[in-house]
Amino acid sequence: MASLPMSIPLSTRCTRRRAIAMIAAGAGTLAAAAGCDRAARADAGTLELVWGDRGNRPGHLQRPRAIAADDHDRLFIADMTDRIQVFSTDGAFLHHWRLPAFNVDGPTGVSIDNAGNVMVADTHFYRILIFTPDGEPVATIGGVQGAEPGQFGYVREVVQDASGYLFTSEYGWADRIQVLDPDHRFVAHWGQYGTEPGQFRRPESLALDGQGRLFVADSCNHRIQVFETNGRLLGVWGGQGAALGQLSYPYDIAFGGDGNLYVCEWGNHRVQRFTPDGKSLGAWGRAGRDRGQLNFPWALAVDQHGRIHVADSSNHRVQRIVL
Repeated sequence: MASLPMSIPLSTRCTRRRAIAMIAAGAGTLAAAAGCDRAARADAGTLELVWGDRGNRPGHLQRPRAIAADDHDRLFIADMTDRIQVFSTDGAFLHHWRLPAFNVDGPTGVSIDNAGNVMVADTHFYRILIFTPDGEPVATIGGVQGAEPGQFGYVREVVQDASGYLFTSEYGWADRIQVLDPDHRFVAHWGQYGTEPGQFRRPESLALDGQGRLFVADSCNHRIQVFETNGRLLGVWGGQGAALGQLSYPYDIAFGGDGNLYVCEWGNHRVQRFTPDGKSLGAWGRAGRDRGQLNFPWALAVDQHGRIHVADSSNHRVQRIVL
């Protein structure tokens, strides 16, 4: 569990530009969209609300890449302007704050800890930032680039279990999961770059279920991997494709109150619902710019009412659905 991952040059790793090229080189953009459309018909879901305007002003969105919902009907959204904006779950702008340093790609992970604080994966500065819901700084974790224990590559997500331990996903210098204790000290890590079970190619989002199992969106392997919190592999499911049960670049995952796992598929332009053992219960969305269509969605959040808020990134908006 504590072994270091093998070194893979960054140029060989899965990048967004390379992913777009891979999608286009497959069945083609129109065929891929048609496949998503056929899959979506199995469970169309219900579109409740669409909101958001493109821009850099407060209340506007510029390629939103991360979204989290708290227990007070608030959404915390990170976009490519290096700020966290707070909205009601109905899309009303409440306030925002800026992150300490600017990078054109912005942070790619936002989550809520046990105390209700906002944890931000400040991806391109190799660190985790923790704020109060009002934007007051609480803690900074990491900041040193590397593959040694306690260092980070491109940190993508952080989640906290019931005992206060933090689990982070990262890629770039090391494709792995790291574990930190409640005082933010390194405990262990597992994983390395590869395609075998227990290995990762750009692990993105993390989610803990009610049994304490850690689900990992292994995005460039187009699958979900399930672990005990000590790193023991429990299961692997998914596989590249557009049919129900298959995945294309799963970028974000979240559990709903129904105990099912919701997966945001960047490559298939949809949200798919799974049982915890990997059985598909249907999907919603297809490629496009109209209401009810998605354009490379990056993230989702399930609120306390069971509604799914999708960060429709390349459409610069949020769509709220019930699936």
